[in-house]
Amino acid sequence: MNLGLVLTGGGARAAYQVGVIQAIAELTHLKETPFNVITGVSAGAINGSYLMSRADDFKLASHGLWDLWMNLHSERIYRTDPGSLASLGSKWLSTIGMGGMVKSKRANHLLNTQPLRELLEQELQLDKLSSHFKQGYLRGACVSATNYLTGTAINFFDGVEELTPWMRSTRIGVRTPLTVEHIMASSAIPVFFPPVPLEGAPYGDGCIRLTSPLSPAIHLGADRIVAVGIRYFRSDQQTVDLNQSLKRDELSIAEIGGVLLNAVFLDSIETDIERMERINATLAMMTEEQRAKHPNQLKQIPVLALRPSQDLGQLAKGTLHEFPTLIRFLLKGVGAKEDKGWDLLSYLAFEKAYTSQLIELGYSDTMRKKEMVLEFMFGDPARAGKMAKDV
Repeated sequence: MNLGLVLTGGGARAAYQVGVIQAIAELTHLKETPFNVITGVSAGAINGSYLMSRADDFKLASHGLWDLWMNLHSERIYRTDPGSLASLGSKWLSTIGMGGMVKSKRANHLLNTQPLRELLEQELQLDKLSSHFKQGYLRGACVSATNYLTGTAINFFDGVEELTPWMRSTRIGVRTPLTVEHIMASSAIPVFFPPVPLEGAPYGDGCIRLTSPLSPAIHLGADRIVAVGIRYFRSDQQTVDLNQSLKRDELSIAEIGGVLLNAVFLDSIETDIERMERINATLAMMTEEQRAKHPNQLKQIPVLALRPSQDLGQLAKGTLHEFPTLIRFLLKGVGAKEDKGWDLLSYLAFEKAYTSQLIELGYSDTMRKKEMVLEFMFGDPARAGKMAKDV
């Protein structure tokens, strides 16, 4: 059995995944990783690559990831000093104010992420991946990024020799040794973080165009998948009530930006899981002979979706004062306040006051579902699916 782990994006919200991983490590008591297929996109690529590089010691990896996020702050992700922000600000003023007369390189991002690159170079051990493949700890590993020139989702993967590239209309799999640059490209939040050049083309956050985030794990051979999302699952009635109760005429750029980032980071994994559940349900009604005759050779791939029990955006309320002074000043300029614009804040709030809440929530949510998680990973996925409906 090949068990896959799919980690989606979401900036600082990916701290939730860390709590989930820690809980799974405690529940399984395994030395080696239980996931021999690991894929990640955006901030999920950071968490995924950390686990990939330490696949031989899952317990140590989970503890290390926990410590890393618990001690994280904005200055370790992007520069917050006056000089860096002033330089980027002046470039934006020149780009917008001078229009087509600007001959220098135009502004295309708001923050300098050199600290993140230095952090990844320090913490990741991607040179160990080849030995992990040979020793059987991993079958396949993948991080996804978006080619800004073509709008294609590029799934950069590596793994055992039998794995081959794949091609679809909006996404392709490219085999290559994974590097820090691939992780930087995958996690480059559009507009906020700079595009990352890879093989002559600029790349950005993988969530922008990856409409099928489960796909890389399936192409790498996963027979069942644990997918860790960052979206609080509302019931139909909660959605109706929310849209009827919230009324306001004024709208800030921060709120618009929050909705746009939600569309980038939250929707694709939920849609893909629903699609997989429909495929599984359809295949369950077919006989072995009928499935064998199907032209696309579809097979049932059980998916366990682990989602937050609370709205992670709501948890960002009241965290604006934790940001560095100049970042706080800029965020206030686009309308972010303690009581609104918190969806946007939640993606950039790499501060312990926020991330520690998410880590602890991920841990408690997973421990609350421990029987279902263990049943899915080591027992009967179908039974785990029935249990999930009761949680």
